[in-house]
Formats: sequence, C-alpha cells, structure tokens
Amino acid sequence: MTDSFPPGGASAVSPFTRFAGFPADTGLYRAENEKDACGLAVIATLRGEPGHDIVDAALTALRNLEHRGAVGADEGTGDGAGLLTQVPDEFFRAVTAFDLPAAGTYAVGTAFLPTEAREQETARAGVESIAESEGLEVLGWREVPIVADLVGAMSRACMPHFVQVFLAPADGDASDLDARAFRVRKRSQNKFGVYFPSLSSKTMVYKGMLTTAQLEPFYPDLSDPRFKTMLGIVHSRFSTNTFPSWPLAQPFRTIAHNGEINTVKGNRNWMRARQSQLKNPLLGETPEELFPICTPAPPTRPPSTRWPSC
Repeated sequence: MTDSFPPGGASAVSPFTRFAGFPADTGLYRAENEKDACGLAVIATLRGEPGHDIVDAALTALRNLEHRGAVGADEGTGDGAGLLTQVPDEFFRAVTAFDLPAAGTYAVGTAFLPTEAREQETARAGVESIAESEGLEVLGWREVPIVADLVGAMSRACMPHFVQVFLAPADGDASDLDARAFRVRKRSQNKFGVYFPSLSSKTMVYKGMLTTAQLEPFYPDLSDPRFKTMLGIVHSRFSTNTFPSWPLAQPFRTIAHNGEINTVKGNRNWMRARQSQLKNPLLGETPEELFPICTPAPPTRPPSTRWPSC
C-alpha cells in the first residue's frame, strides 16, 4: 500500500474536486464567491420505536421541497438532495454477509471512492490501515445498490463508487467509538481522498448530486421496509450562484442549513489560525493528521486544467 493517493502523488486528490464539476475561474466567475441557499425538513417520533414510516414521511417532505431544488441544463442533474437517519440496525443485519455486534457498538458509513479499480483498492486498503491504527476492526464492506441511469450526464460524469464500511473496537470497548470513527474519517479524507457523508454509530446519511425525486429510487436501500429510524432530516439544495457536487449535498453529518452563510470564509480562516492550538484526548496523539478541521473551499484552477477523471 502506498502512503499517498493517488499513487505517486504528494497528497490525496480532494473529493471536493474529484466528485464535482466546478468550472475554471473565467470572466466574472470566481469559485471563492460561491454561496448557496436551500430547503430542509425535519421529522421525528416520540413513540420510542423506529419505523419505516418515518423514512417515508421524510422522503415525502423532501419531494415536496422540489421547488427549493435546482436542476442542471440536462434536467437529470440535481443540485443536491439527501437524508439523515439513525443507523438502521435491523436493515444492516439483514443485508450484510458478516456478523454485526450490538447496535451502538459498531460504526458504519458510506465511502465515496474513485471508480477506477486500482485506486479503489488503494483507498480501501488505506481506510483499513487507518482503522487498525485507531484500534478499530473492519468487520466488512458492503456495495451500496444504486440505479445510476436515473441521473443526468453531468451528475454521472463525476459520480463516485459507493461502498459502506463497518467498524468495531478491536478491544470491545465502544465508549469512544465515535471519536475513533471521526479520526478514521478525517485521516482517510486527508491521506487517501476518501469522502464519508457520515461514519458513526448513531446516524447514517444518504445523499448525492440528485434531485429531490431521485434520492429514493437512486438508493433502493431507502425503499426497504426494514430501513427504520425515529428521526429524519432531509435537504434540497438550491444554489443560486454555485455549482453542485456529490460531497457538498446535504444533510451534513449532524445538521442541515437553509440559507446562505456569509461568514464562511472568515470562519474557515479563524479555525485554520487556531487549529494548531487544539488539544483534546478525542483528537488522539497526532491531531495534525486531522487538519484542516474545517473543510477548505474547493480550490480554483486555471482554465487549461481538467478535472481528474471519475
């Protein structure tokens, strides 16, 4: 296994460029000026039992946010849509070929991987190596079923390969499982260019460069009656002056936002200025491997530069 990804590179290819279609800075367009405004909905039950009806209600709410979602020139490319739920333990036990420990004692997330087979293998090996260094065992990988023909040409051109990884503490102590999973997620992105919409023992995110109507049929998992939750957050992206990408679709890992955040650049700068002072046991012995803490803005590129092939 190589230390960098792609092989021979000095650093990982950012998933925010690999799985996006940002144009070059040209004319009046500057990537640094990108902002977005969106629509969201939240649903939950107080009955204390998860159910697929909550997933159905959340997806119905998402489809009713169609007027808040933008669509590309090819009409099949959405600006972004997604759903956050609790980890559907019953569903995962039914669809995985390996044993899972008790709910809450394993972490799971969908990895956005490159589509080229050799790069996929390198990325998977990298995630497994990092997980082992964090005291986590890789229980197994699951190919995520998708219906790729649903999406437009622009979305399909930068679409990643989707696999889910299941992690559990090698020592059986799950008290700091999510802290370890957080470190695996950040280190995997920084070192191997692997993007995780979520990697957690509590929540699960399905999202993409999709329209509100495409999310459920694109991910057949969401139609399975065994996929149950007590809460759902859905989000439809309407970018008035930005370009879509697979990673930047929402919800994010705990929240979604509706509207433009006009202080993003300043917030990123303040965090970058202070991150060298961050100290906490949850960050591990080498917190610098997690930097940058805040995801940087998509880099600009000269007009002659082509995006990496997906």
